[in-house]
Amino acid sequence: MTEKLTGAAGREYVANAIRQALRAGDLVPGQRLVELDLAEVYGTTRGAVREALQDLAAEEIVEIVPRRGARIRAVSVEEAVQITECRSALEQLCARKAAGRASDEQRAELRRIGADMRQAVADGAWDAYSALNQRLHELVIEASGQEVARRQLERLNGPMVRFQFRLALRPGRPAQSLPQHLAIIDAVAGADPEAAARAVAAHLDDVIEQLRASATGGVGASRLTGVGPMFRYTA
Repeated sequence: MTEKLTGAAGREYVANAIRQALRAGDLVPGQRLVELDLAEVYGTTRGAVREALQDLAAEEIVEIVPRRGARIRAVSVEEAVQITECRSALEQLCARKAAGRASDEQRAELRRIGADMRQAVADGAWDAYSALNQRLHELVIEASGQEVARRQLERLNGPMVRFQFRLALRPGRPAQSLPQHLAIIDAVAGADPEAAARAVAAHLDDVIEQLRASATGGVGASRLTGVGPMFRYTA
C-alpha cells in the first residue's frame, strides 16, 4: 500500500496541484472540491487536503461555504479587469528591471521563446503557444529579481484562469497577441527598460479590452464532466 502524503508536504503538494489544474483549465469556477475525492486523486490524507483548501481560500482561489464545503471561486469580469490592471503595474515594473539586469542566458532564452512562438502560430499549435506564453511571463519576472512582485503576481493570477483559458480559445487570439509578446521580448532582450514597460502595458491593455468584450460574447459556458484524475471538462 502506497504511503499517503501528510503534514506540510501533503498540504503543499495538494495546493500546488490545484493551482496547476487551474492553470491548465482542468478546474472551473463553481466546481465543488470534495476532500475525500481530492485525497484519493493526489494520494494524501484528508487533513492535508483540508489545510491546502484553507491556504487556497486565503489566496481567494477557493471559497469555503459553511455546511456546503469548498469550491473554486468565481470571478466577475469587472474583478478580472481590476486584477489585470494591478498585474499590469507589477509586470511593467518587472519588465523594466529585467531589461536592465537579465543575464545573457536569459536574453538568449527570451529570443528562443520568440522564435518558438512564431513557429507555434504558424503551425496552429495552440497548446505549445500557451505554454510558451506562460514561460515568457515567468522568465521576465525571474530576470527582474523582484521577489515581492513575483509573489503578488502569483496571488493575482490564481483567480484569473477562467478568463485566460477563454481568451486563449478565441479564434485568432494567438496571432493577435504574438506581436505584443515579441515586442516585450525585443525590449527586454535589447536592454531597453522603458520600451519593455510600454510593451507590457500595451499587451495587458489589450487583454483588458478582450476581457470586457467577453462580457458580451465569445466562448460559451463550460459543462463539467465530473471530478476525475484530471478534472477535465468540455466546452
